Amino acid sequence: MRERELKDWLGGLNRLTAAQREQLRQRLESVASLDEVSAALQRRRSSHPGCPHCRSLGVVRNGHADGLQRYRCRTCRRSFNALTGTPLARLRQRDKWWVQAQVLELGLSVRKAARHLGVHRTTAFRWRHRFLALPRALKAQALQGVAEADETYELRSFKGQPQRLGQQSRAARKRGGHAARRGLSDEHVPVLVLRDRSGATTDYVLPHNSKAAVVQVLPQALACDTLLCTDGSSMLAAAARALNIEHHALNTLKGERRRGAWHIQNVNAYHSRLKTWMRRFNGVATSYLENYLGWFRALDRSTQSGTHPTPFLCLALGV
Repeated sequence: MRERELKDWLGGLNRLTAAQREQLRQRLESVASLDEVSAALQRRRSSHPGCPHCRSLGVVRNGHADGLQRYRCRTCRRSFNALTGTPLARLRQRDKWWVQAQVLELGLSVRKAARHLGVHRTTAFRWRHRFLALPRALKAQALQGVAEADETYELRSFKGQPQRLGQQSRAARKRGGHAARRGLSDEHVPVLVLRDRSGATTDYVLPHNSKAAVVQVLPQALACDTLLCTDGSSMLAAAARALNIEHHALNTLKGERRRGAWHIQNVNAYHSRLKTWMRRFNGVATSYLENYLGWFRALDRSTQSGTHPTPFLCLALGV
């Protein structure tokens, strides 16, 4: 648009009705969203220049389709675009993807997200888990220095899965609900959280609450010279002995919260933030629990640098 045309167009804004201004605002947000998506796709293409099918670098441009540049591989002869091989491939309404990233940054429930996006709640649910497919696996490895470890528990849930719920011979819980009996039982899913003093965090949904399950994940989580600090958990102590990891345990049952440099305040504070954040969903299906843990890890990391939707969009694309 030429400068004179722009001035004429801007001069007519004061004649717009309130409804027309709202339409204009939504249109401008849609264009801005597409710009953010295009920039994220360009960054992904720059970081992944090869063919997603055979990894060859012999790639040439091959026209456009659906508003995206297409490429053709000279080696395998297959065509692709910047979304090929990502969880967002073939996902429609790209003009709303940046708003979807904003929804993740705000931590909205499915119904609130659907209203914010202007889509059906099943679409909002499907988009959520497409965007979380990669963040769920993005966790710290080989924690350094002093690593604090502690378990937390979530109720086993078959939310949205009536067939699996029927196999459990129990009534559906209302709005998250409570376990049928006090204390820990098979109704709870154990989640082991480890966090070092620099803030690097990792977590694992354990198949069962046992030493064997912990022994399987600790070598992935800790560097060979990391010091492990826990509460008085006999399970974590037994796993540390089995792996020959230097271990310092606090007797929290007797009120011991700190012994010199040894404490688990970082991981306990993380647990508190996680539990508070999870309450808004009134229970999550156990099959999606790792997605929500990955979502919260991304949110917790972003608080250190200031929240912004763009990183969530980049995470979903694997940038």
